[in-house]
Amino acid sequence: MSPLFRRKPDDLVADATSSVTPEEPAVAHPKGYTPSKKELGVATPKRVAQGRRVQDPAPASRKEAYKQLRERQRAERLEASEGMRNGDERYLLARDRGPERSLVRDIVDSRRTVGSYFIGGAVVVLIGSSIAIPAVQLASNLLWAALALGVLIDSIFIARRIKKQITTRFPQTQQRLGGLYFYGIMRGLTFRRMRIPKPKVGLGATV
Repeated sequence: MSPLFRRKPDDLVADATSSVTPEEPAVAHPKGYTPSKKELGVATPKRVAQGRRVQDPAPASRKEAYKQLRERQRAERLEASEGMRNGDERYLLARDRGPERSLVRDIVDSRRTVGSYFIGGAVVVLIGSSIAIPAVQLASNLLWAALALGVLIDSIFIARRIKKQITTRFPQTQQRLGGLYFYGIMRGLTFRRMRIPKPKVGLGATV
């Protein structure tokens, strides 16, 4: 007889019971528990180590390093020059910084000034004075006197307008009015196209 049939019924029941693997009890989690990516079987991507970004390749020689330095300095000078012309506060000289100075520039740039013709008139006077003709020399002297008088009168008007605008808009300013007058008058003596920072307002604009 086969050994299977020689075994007792109780032994068969015990074997069948032991072959069944009981399920693992579920772990109790508190309310609002959020399973981690590891429990869900989702792999967390590793962070890529970021090293220092090198913008320019390392120079192969001292000559190449000096060339890169000159190019970088040239780019910085061009950026500073462009920023100064556009009135960017980061690149302006100390004499041009501040809202008061910006207002003075707008006051001067919004009108025609006699001083802007002063340099051209001075050249004409210089040439006329060198000509050995009494009538031409007299005319040159009269032109010089007219230009000087015109600049003086125009400077007074500029100073009065600067005082009025500054005291109205910046009553607590720490800027000296005398320094602002001088700043505006000197700007008025410069050709409009040569002014730095360049004018932001047109002729006749309301400031």
